[in-house]
Amino acid sequence: MNREYPDRPFVGVGAIIIERGRVVLIKRGHAPALGEWSIPGGALEAGETLREGVIREALEETGLAVEPGELLGVFDRVLRDEQQRTRYHYVLIDFLCYRKSGDLTASGDADDARWFTEQELSDISLPQDTAEVIRRGFAKQG
Repeated sequence: MNREYPDRPFVGVGAIIIERGRVVLIKRGHAPALGEWSIPGGALEAGETLREGVIREALEETGLAVEPGELLGVFDRVLRDEQQRTRYHYVLIDFLCYRKSGDLTASGDADDARWFTEQELSDISLPQDTAEVIRRGFAKQG
């Protein structure tokens, strides 16, 4: 099924990877959100559990092997075109994740990957729900 102008929503999973007061963000290499900073994640594959999906996506985009912990949130991401047709529709399910191994490296459809402190996030344009779920992750770590 085509992700652009879909006939039903896609399920997406996201990894809120927090360590030593920093969170991992990746710069998207593909639409939607091309060139924007985001949490690592992507579409769930058929036959994959939510936790399996978040482990796969984190490894593919960051080079980090993670252990998913607590569910931090479920969000709608609906992007419409100029005619108000649904161009993209995702239901996003985000987990607090802990690094098990690996070194941060952008890969897969990520053009860049970096650790950001909570203070540095104020300089980055993030969707409101993304910023909120990251805040939740920091609160759980504190």
